[in-house]
Amino acid sequence: MAINRIAIGTPGEASRPDAIRAAFAEFFSMVIFVFAGQGSGMAYGKLTGDGKATPSGLIAASLSHAFALFVAVSVGANVSGGHVNPAVTFGAFIGGNITLLRAILYWIAQLLGAVVACLLLKVSTGGMETGAFSLSHGVEPWNAVVFEIVMTFGLVYTVYATAVDPKKGDIGIIAPLAIGLIVGANILVGGAFDGASMNPAVSFGPAVVSWTWTNHWVYWVGPFIGAAIAAIVYDTIFLGSNGHEPLPSNDF
Repeated sequence: MAINRIAIGTPGEASRPDAIRAAFAEFFSMVIFVFAGQGSGMAYGKLTGDGKATPSGLIAASLSHAFALFVAVSVGANVSGGHVNPAVTFGAFIGGNITLLRAILYWIAQLLGAVVACLLLKVSTGGMETGAFSLSHGVEPWNAVVFEIVMTFGLVYTVYATAVDPKKGDIGIIAPLAIGLIVGANILVGGAFDGASMNPAVSFGPAVVSWTWTNHWVYWVGPFIGAAIAAIVYDTIFLGSNGHEPLPSNDF
């Protein structure tokens, strides 16, 4: 069972050179991802004069996030595993693939990366607002929590199947491509309802810069629950009987 392999880590782990390099990799990958993803929404707002959302805008958001995440995961994969998402890191922790101390280091780097990306966007666009995630009309917070749970389950399940499972073999760019595509697809589903975050850091950066916290808890609770369920389900059904051992953190 995945939860039996949860590890806290050693006191000096966070100061090891490989852990520091991994944190920097997560930071820069998050800057790349959020700058492109959030920036595409700001560009849409500029082109439309902050007009109403349209199907073409949703497709543009889906593609920009899919492409940017594909790149962000790819460039970080060999150093940190390319998590680029606190929920993915949490799923890795629940599955025994990363210690708590290293996960905390990743979370700090990911959140800082998202904030820095939003600050860079605000400066480079001449002070345009970095819009925080919000619920659409008629969508209640618990509706959005369910959306985030299901979408993040799909994301972390994909991560486990393509990047964590030791039976995956050498599949090269398939893992980052699949991860980017599932995020893009989920945005097409959930974007019109709650913004389809699936990533607490992606929600945190704009919230800090715009100082907008309405229903912000939704974008933490949903993704963390979805990630935990995916990790436990995949490990129990597909890895548990195979004597799966925790992977080195730089392999995931």
